[in-house]
Amino acid sequence: MFTLTGTGIGRGIAIGRALIWDRSRSAIPNYRLQKNEINQEISRFSHAIALVRSELKHVQDNLPDSAPPETAAFIDVHLMMLDDPVLSEQPLASIAEHQINAEWSLQNHSNTLISFFDNISDPYLRTKREDVAQVVDRIMDILIRSDSDTHKLTDNIDQVLNDQIIVARDISPADAIRLRQRHLSAFVTSLGGPISHTAILARSLAIPAIVGLHDVTRSIRNNDYLIVDAASGALIVAPDDETLEFFKSARESQRLRQNELSKLRKVHPVTADGQPIKLLANIELPEDLDTFKDSGASGVGLYRTEFLFMNRENLPSEEEQYNAYCHVLQSVDDPVTIRTLDLGADKQVDGGRKEPKVSMTPALGLRAIRLCLSEPSLFKPQLRAIFRAAQFGQARIMIPMLSSLQELEQTLAIIREVCGELDRDGLSFNANLPIGGMIEVPAAAISADLFASKLDFLSIGTNDLIQYTLAIDRVDDTVNYLYDPLHPSVLRLIQNIIRAGEDAQIPVAMCGEMAGDPNFTRLLLGLGLREFSMEPSQLLEIRQQVLTSCTADLIELAGQILNSSDSHTSHRLLDTLNAGSGV
Repeated sequence: MFTLTGTGIGRGIAIGRALIWDRSRSAIPNYRLQKNEINQEISRFSHAIALVRSELKHVQDNLPDSAPPETAAFIDVHLMMLDDPVLSEQPLASIAEHQINAEWSLQNHSNTLISFFDNISDPYLRTKREDVAQVVDRIMDILIRSDSDTHKLTDNIDQVLNDQIIVARDISPADAIRLRQRHLSAFVTSLGGPISHTAILARSLAIPAIVGLHDVTRSIRNNDYLIVDAASGALIVAPDDETLEFFKSARESQRLRQNELSKLRKVHPVTADGQPIKLLANIELPEDLDTFKDSGASGVGLYRTEFLFMNRENLPSEEEQYNAYCHVLQSVDDPVTIRTLDLGADKQVDGGRKEPKVSMTPALGLRAIRLCLSEPSLFKPQLRAIFRAAQFGQARIMIPMLSSLQELEQTLAIIREVCGELDRDGLSFNANLPIGGMIEVPAAAISADLFASKLDFLSIGTNDLIQYTLAIDRVDDTVNYLYDPLHPSVLRLIQNIIRAGEDAQIPVAMCGEMAGDPNFTRLLLGLGLREFSMEPSQLLEIRQQVLTSCTADLIELAGQILNSSDSHTSHRLLDTLNAGSGV
């Protein structure tokens, strides 16, 4: 028996046999072409791309109703990559110029592209290297197949049986949905991080997973007995009888606990000492509304709007955005906090309308409100659409990545301009929308009182706040150990934001990963947080924590954690704080 540790996705436990799913190849064919073979090789490469496109479209056209809404979007990304000259033109040119075979040419270009993505600091954009690798893998598979095998799948998905655990280098979105149809119990991968699409799909599929297990396909054999403990990120290989029985019992306890938690769905979240708490949901796609309605959330604390701008050649029109926002606002009886566009300039959102200078550190570059302020033609249509749609529901506007009062003043000035333009255009709109800010930059957290004096609400974005405060990349496995929500500087910034809201008498919510982690619920309550926004699937656990907490009893220990000078002590105190909470 031995244990491997990675990044766990979810909190479930899976037990089953390993099915190694390894697309890696011992060698890529490489050879020189005769001049009279070049055209045939170019045709072979183009044919491979066409076959991959056909496979993906077949998967997309046959998605079951149970497929997570994110799946189609991920497949769209792969289809767009196939059509992108950046992927295909260089290999074709290399085949002709250097007279080398298609596999060799594709591999050389793939290495260049992946190296480029590896050097991007923005966590979200770095995950796109996985998309490139997966598309290249599919093309390479077809190139390497014999002509008689081109109609067959190149992996062993069809061998998947119930209760098997997939062990892979990575899993593409298209493959994930096919695996879903085979009812696998879990998967573990060598690649991936907490915000990679593999992790997102695992959450959507509601199955336990562990990502970032380096070279896991070389550490495990087919049919090895495995235990996946997503809560701890532990993969136990060949467990002994005692360990196996322990986790079987733990899995059954989880099932019973989930059944009990489901009874709390309609219970109003009030602490044991009578403090009302708001539990809100984060949503992204219109399809998420069904999950939201079943979650028992009292509103939408974060409505991400980026999906309207991504994976397309042109910007969405004002009318398209207006219709999307109307749909959400008319479907939700409670407040909906709409976050304005949070993309970077290094990610083209308009089919090449402009060639912005690409920052070497996109996470710190022209993104979010910085991009919107530099591109009013991008920002104003979104604001117009939100104000118009706000007639049909309880909309709030949240501005991401504020770092200075100058940015805020510019934003508020544009908002006033937009309302004036709508009035002059004779269009119906609701001008009285609460305007809030996402506090995720340390500069804004330190000066939160200044922002609180000019805004109607604040929301703490812990994912980026922790990353920026500790100067780490959340997707870089080599520095994952530094990603610590209990770091004294992080907790002091969080409390500073909460106090700024209290002093200004405006609400403060949290919508990062910390908000949905039951390990931190009591600590955050003790620090004064009263609004939590999270993925809908996390609401029941947090509701249970709220109902069993007495805020008056949490303040002293929360203060000790806040004033602790080392991580070990902080975690020990957190364990004491959570003792008896069921975490």
